[in-house]
Amino acid sequence: MPEGSFAAWSRDRLAMARRGAEECGDVWQLEPGVYVAAAAGPCEAVLRRAQDFPKAPSPLFPPLKRSGGTPTPEERAHAHAARMRGLRAQAVAARIGEIAPRTARFADQWPTGQDVEILPRVRHALAEIGVSYLFSEDAPTLLPHAAQLFLAREVLVRPARWVWPRWIPTPARRFRTRQQVAFTDALRPIVRRRRSSGRLGDDMLGQMLRPSPHYGLLPEEAVLDTLPGITVATFETPSRAAGWILLHLARHPEAAGRVAAEAAVLPADPAATTSTHLGSLQYTQALVSEVLRLYPPSWLLTRRAPRQTQLGDYTIDAGSTVLVCPYTAHRDAREYPEPDRFQPERWLDEPGSPAKPGVFLSFGTGPHGCEGAALAMAMLTLLTAQTARCHHLSEPPGPEPSYQVTTLEGLATVGLRLRATPRG
Repeated sequence: MPEGSFAAWSRDRLAMARRGAEECGDVWQLEPGVYVAAAAGPCEAVLRRAQDFPKAPSPLFPPLKRSGGTPTPEERAHAHAARMRGLRAQAVAARIGEIAPRTARFADQWPTGQDVEILPRVRHALAEIGVSYLFSEDAPTLLPHAAQLFLAREVLVRPARWVWPRWIPTPARRFRTRQQVAFTDALRPIVRRRRSSGRLGDDMLGQMLRPSPHYGLLPEEAVLDTLPGITVATFETPSRAAGWILLHLARHPEAAGRVAAEAAVLPADPAATTSTHLGSLQYTQALVSEVLRLYPPSWLLTRRAPRQTQLGDYTIDAGSTVLVCPYTAHRDAREYPEPDRFQPERWLDEPGSPAKPGVFLSFGTGPHGCEGAALAMAMLTLLTAQTARCHHLSEPPGPEPSYQVTTLEGLATVGLRLRATPRG
């Protein structure tokens, strides 16, 4: 899709997306060659039909140019499989005791009695968790570089007046490359030390360094090239989600109280938290899921059709763009009764709960679903529980909300300020 068209549609934000879905139907044409999948069924169909609507490789952190060339398709498949060994639900469950202490520290260190801007604090806490999950004892070395990679990402996705071809080395792209090289230079000796010592580690990096029965040993450059993007992803998108979650704790004190009561069973020593404790936070997980439904951090996904295909009543020509809108899909009344209402109970299997929720796309679905979904849910659930257990949250007084909604790259509460007072 032309960048200008996407920016114009995004500037009109969520109101136009909702209005378009209501007025134009499940699938509608935004302009020639650009279609919007707005309802739950078509959105899910596009994401699952990866052959008809493949996901384009992310341009944010492309492989660095080297004499050896870029990773082969087989190496990329091997890298993906290796990452998933470290990110699957069982792997996350085994390391809950490492995640929980940092979420507790976030709650303990929240300044009380003053209005605090939330997103920078949340991002720092989740970056510590995410980078530690990926790299364990080597995280302190890599955390400053991860912060610079995040800054490079923000500069790259910032709306610009001019859209330059990707081969032009703009200042933002040169800055990105410098930070990517710095991260890679810091990571390379860690990879070599682990391999030479044989102590690969049980973190995600260790999983990537283990030989696969099918692919063998992943080349060093393929390891290095795949990690900048996943490093930023472990905290960038969850930070946006956390902003909305904390805002809902402030706006729905009864729900926050229920989360706090549930969190009271967590161990006094957060390091003793296990996957069993996490599983007991059923209402907290329901609240997190409900906020993700109402405000999916990635509210608009882009797919391009490589060949002619059918979607709804439209024949989609090769080269056309299809925009998948989880925001409108999650507000489809055929999938969710009273779709605009904040109702965590809809996710619970208990008497009086609404009908089972329908299509849920906050982590995508199909072959390109979010690799870090289990990690993100664990981080967000524990952060929510620990915060509600410690604090009552409130918004600053005044007629205007204490944030602005940004939508170009993700649904975020920019400038969100909240006040914490001790609970009990």
